[in-house]
Amino acid sequence: MNQGSEGGTQPPWRHPAFRTGAREMMVIAPGIAAWGLVTGVAMVKALGMPLAVLMSLVVFAGSAQLAALPLIAAGAPVWVVWATALCVNLRFVIFSAQWRPYFAHLPLGQRLRLGYFTADLNYVLFMKRFPEPRPAPEQVPYFWGGVALNWASWQVPSFIGIFLGERVPTHWGLGFAGTLALLGLMNTLLSDRATWVAAAVAGCAAVAAYALPLRLNIVVAIAAAVAIGLLMEQFPRRSGQGKA
Repeated sequence: MNQGSEGGTQPPWRHPAFRTGAREMMVIAPGIAAWGLVTGVAMVKALGMPLAVLMSLVVFAGSAQLAALPLIAAGAPVWVVWATALCVNLRFVIFSAQWRPYFAHLPLGQRLRLGYFTADLNYVLFMKRFPEPRPAPEQVPYFWGGVALNWASWQVPSFIGIFLGERVPTHWGLGFAGTLALLGLMNTLLSDRATWVAAAVAGCAAVAAYALPLRLNIVVAIAAAVAIGLLMEQFPRRSGQGKA
């Protein structure tokens, strides 16, 4: 993994920005670890150990994993599982578009690696650190510092949950613990009025559609949140055009 910006050849882990990215992610790592542990237990109980290990390494998307696991356990059609995971992960399309001004100049192979390690909170921290959408030499090392710690904070507890999950009694209420971990992580993403409104609409839609089979209320909630987010994004533009 070369730095890949401004023609630099220094490995990213030797750049001071790598340590900065890891240090800023360290504050959030305990919440990620709790979420990973819960997901590991859920995966091994639903899929068994070999598939749980494969899913943890290949999918690496906690919200999509937790959304898909109940559907798999219930024997839902494959298209429903895929559609749910796709809807849950639609936000990464937005993340990728936001990251394009920073990383579009990198080789395709490096961009694919960046895409695999991309996570919600890495996106939030990166955009706070680099609000100007233009490439800089320290951006790739900073990215790798954050995602390296994020990946380890997820995978290590996830594997602990996978290997010890069969010994964890179901009545311990780990599902509720996972919900608390998700809520804690979600609160870090609610940074403005648009995100708060989208979260509120998603919650109301999920409750209103709770009676749908195969947990399709999750898909309904995501669609409602995306729709209201797009509408709120258009309102300032239209009002700005009206004033011009």
